[in-house]
Amino acid sequence: MAILTAAISPAVAIMTFIYLSKRIELEPLPLIIRMFIIGVIMVFPIMFIQYAFEVENVFHNPLMKSVFLVGLLEEFFKWFFLLFVAYRHSDFDHHYDGIIYAVAVSLGFATIENIIFLFQNGIQIAVLRAIFPVSSHALFGIIMGFYMGKAKFRTTRSRWCLGLGLIVPVGFHTIYDYIITINEMTWMFWITPFMIILWVIGFRKIRIANQHHENMWSQ
Repeated sequence: MAILTAAISPAVAIMTFIYLSKRIELEPLPLIIRMFIIGVIMVFPIMFIQYAFEVENVFHNPLMKSVFLVGLLEEFFKWFFLLFVAYRHSDFDHHYDGIIYAVAVSLGFATIENIIFLFQNGIQIAVLRAIFPVSSHALFGIIMGFYMGKAKFRTTRSRWCLGLGLIVPVGFHTIYDYIITINEMTWMFWITPFMIILWVIGFRKIRIANQHHENMWSQ
């Protein structure tokens, strides 16, 4: 029970913060819960694909593995379900909503991943897991959702924004994974400033998305 609580609590805290950071009407919960559940479910096929490629020794190079088996594979599935489930939904009616739904699917994924990892390695690393893997998934979700929201409410270059909604999180996720796998001794030295940069970018995206709401509200 303690492990489950430690594994789930960071996602609940981050999701609550993202949800309550919206300055105009709060989103109805059903679609948020649906996206979270989708994130939970898609962990298992992704883990199977990653395991199959590792067994076959495909992408054994650390950089290629970070690009294709982690960054691209995980972020593509999040982006795909965000596009085909939430993006076209009537509840997706403000720029900031993209952030909410992308973070929901990302945290669904991160929560199950965290539960599995803590059961395998023990509760003593729960704080590190909350600070780095769980929060990083949320931050990738913020960036993805920002561009998806921008795509939905732009009259020009919406396809370009949809593309950025995939490419930018893939890039950040690749860098993150490469840092934590390339050197077990010095990864903390590199990942800390990287996470600070991610948080700065994330807060800026939240602020800009909320400003879009306020501009629409004032018109």
